Amino acid sequence: MVTSSYKPQPGRFLISEPFMGDPNFQRTVILLVEHTAEGSLGFVMNRQLNVLLQDLVEGAPVSHAPVFMGGPVEQNTLHFVHRLGDRLAGAREIVDELYWSGDFEQLKKMIEEGSVKAHEILFFVGYSGWSPGQLETELERKSWIVAPSNIDFVFTEDYEDLWQQILRDMGDKYKVLSNYPTDPRLN
Repeated sequence: MVTSSYKPQPGRFLISEPFMGDPNFQRTVILLVEHTAEGSLGFVMNRQLNVLLQDLVEGAPVSHAPVFMGGPVEQNTLHFVHRLGDRLAGAREIVDELYWSGDFEQLKKMIEEGSVKAHEILFFVGYSGWSPGQLETELERKSWIVAPSNIDFVFTEDYEDLWQQILRDMGDKYKVLSNYPTDPRLN
């Protein structure tokens, strides 16, 4: 399987190899938000749910920002990445112009006031996590391709085809992977 020369770090993407059998991660794109000696954490970017913030959080203001299944870990939690920067107290910078978390009560007020637009924030139910050394082991097994940071892919209009889009954007050897059938036996 093809690998990349990029190393995992916040803001980069993990692209699942084409034949990953784990249904939680088959053909997924994960935005890494944390990668340290203590482990790694990220959110699946291409499993959009058919719900909105106000469907998940009682009393939340109306928001049309997309909500995704962030991963199989703690699916009773809500996370968010955004472009709000220091406008939102407690926001943690992932890379330039991309932030994770912050004061949720302040965020709700900002949404209610209309100072947060739907294209500035993404919500995630649950997350994807790796214990110390686990992601490195999976990378050695070639389960993931690390792709460079690109905020345009975080705030895209087409999350359904994100797996193929990022692979194509990485160049010719990855473009071939983007065309692999989901099940080659059916080809």
